Amino acid sequence: MEAKLRERLKHKRRIVVKIGSSSLQHQETGNLDFLKMERLVRELTDLRNQGMDVCLVSSGAIAVGRQSIGLKERPTDTSTKQACAAVGQARLMMTYQKMFSEYHQTAGQVLMTKNTMRDNVSRKNAQNTFEELFRLGVIPIVNENDTVSTYEIHFGDNDSLSAIVASLIGADLLILLSDIDGLFTDDPHKNKDAKLIPFVEELDGQILHMAKETTGSDVGTGGMATKLTAAKIATESGADMIIANGKDVGVIHRIFEGKMIGTFFLAHRNDDFYIADFIEESMDF
Repeated sequence: MEAKLRERLKHKRRIVVKIGSSSLQHQETGNLDFLKMERLVRELTDLRNQGMDVCLVSSGAIAVGRQSIGLKERPTDTSTKQACAAVGQARLMMTYQKMFSEYHQTAGQVLMTKNTMRDNVSRKNAQNTFEELFRLGVIPIVNENDTVSTYEIHFGDNDSLSAIVASLIGADLLILLSDIDGLFTDDPHKNKDAKLIPFVEELDGQILHMAKETTGSDVGTGGMATKLTAAKIATESGADMIIANGKDVGVIHRIFEGKMIGTFFLAHRNDDFYIADFIEESMDF
């Protein structure tokens, strides 16, 4: 299996990597983990240096803003979330740009809402922007536009957003870096006998039934249910997807070495799958 995986990964040319809030911060303080961020930047730069188009979907704006402002609890009302996002998004992007520049890479910010994908003109404009960024050698850093998002137009989690971005840009691999090792037969936080599922050839009813709404993190918003939604979007759009633990971001280069890490979801391109319709019908958060 490792040999087949290594051969499959050799041909990847456009990659989306998603990292969650809990993977970017020190658990004890909530402050950004700069060492981990720098390692992530180095890993993504190395993929660029191999000739791949790389897109990063990064959570953390609200969490960074909350820490900067001095709020101890995660905000629940929309206006406070948006205020935290306004502060945190600028700080997060500034940090990424500085780190990428040290490795002679340029990063660009792309903020999206559901309406970006619902509207044909906006969706095409976003697609064109991504293509031009890739042509210019820029690494797009994507987040939901939490500063203006409301209940009606937000994606709700960056697992789904990253899969939507993968679909939009025609990526052939999506890597979700999470606070869990992959898809398990049960919640490993609660059941010590839960087993990791290394390979999912098809998202059948049995696999979808394994989804859980929580991962134990009080920083991020995405549980296993959102990751399986992401898997459906990505695989039907023609991209393989991997869920791996983001505790060590060096997992990225180990994946491209062909190591069996996390859970690998095999792409099954569905030419009848239309992302805008899926958002309208299935993502009513």
